[in-house]
Amino acid sequence: MTRKRVLIAGESWTVHSIHQKGFDSFTTTEYEEGVGALRDALLEGGWDVAYQPSHVAATDFPATPEELGAYDCVILSDIGANTLLLHPRTFKYAEARLDRLAALREWVAGGGGLIMVGGYLTFQGVDAKARYHGSAVEEALPVTISPYDDRVERPAGVQPEVTLKDHEAVAGLDATWPALLGYNAVTPKPEAEVLATVGADPLLVVGHYGAGRSVAFTSDCGPHWAPHEFLSWSGYNRLWQQMAAWSIGA
Repeated sequence: MTRKRVLIAGESWTVHSIHQKGFDSFTTTEYEEGVGALRDALLEGGWDVAYQPSHVAATDFPATPEELGAYDCVILSDIGANTLLLHPRTFKYAEARLDRLAALREWVAGGGGLIMVGGYLTFQGVDAKARYHGSAVEEALPVTISPYDDRVERPAGVQPEVTLKDHEAVAGLDATWPALLGYNAVTPKPEAEVLATVGADPLLVVGHYGAGRSVAFTSDCGPHWAPHEFLSWSGYNRLWQQMAAWSIGA
């Protein structure tokens, strides 16, 4: 049996810290990735997982629907639209390059499965810097994205609730999940299905685009909006496995 292939793009960051000690100061730099729990969940579910951290996706993310055809599912997690839209050679050398956001839309329309995961640099994100509002990718998603900073911070925790418990993406999971610490506020499109909510807002939304399917999970797959209790939840792996499987019609 052919194994299912998924490409995860994003979930990486570099932290630059300035340490000031009286007259003296120095800087440190740390590189971190938050893909571990998601990758492990999909590997356990029998997926072949390719991972491109943001700095790799900037150059290596597929540029055509044909290149994307190497994968069954693509997951965008905490990676801004500019990283995919502006190839480094376009930014630095004014070199024309194919529109990778448009390629992703056309790939979904042709039958691909797309999942967008919430964070500071997905949907519209912090200070609206993720910039997916009005993009080709938004057309393929089951939600409409705000043009403004869409973060909803809930540091005391907000409880997810399943609203369509018999849907394949959430079947067999508890009706109430461990609390999350924030999410991106989006609006479901009229034809979409809301499978889970956080308060009055959607958490998990699914829909069809052309011959393909797309999923919006508005909170995080790892820290900081997904705390330890969510990552260690017994339903975590099943949730992501079923979301990915639904996105490709498996």
